[in-house]
Amino acid sequence: MLKYISSIVLTALLSFIAGIFLPWWSIALSACLVSLIIPQKPSLSFLAGFLGVFLLWEILAWRIDANNSGILSHKIANILPLGGSAVFLIILSSLIGAVVAGSAALAGAYARRWIIKAPED
Repeated sequence: MLKYISSIVLTALLSFIAGIFLPWWSIALSACLVSLIIPQKPSLSFLAGFLGVFLLWEILAWRIDANNSGILSHKIANILPLGGSAVFLIILSSLIGAVVAGSAALAGAYARRWIIKAPED
């Protein structure tokens, strides 16, 4: 359980730092790296990557939304076919990032098994 929680926190932290200097898809690199370093079952690696980035992007999106009084998210939600819901836009963007990071973490877990040739967890 400690490896799982530390994977979530480390994925979020590395994704945040990488996001400052690199493009948005650097979350995949961060999640894969954490999954390579911390051995877990592939399903737990996926969930750790998914939750780490989902929570990170939710917090960042809500903070940005609060800082500009929701003006930007409301305008973007009106452009996209989301019915003008800024909340749905924030959740949808967080889900997209979470699926990318979760998939990268899953790939990292399988790569770790292949490299080390570890038995099934």
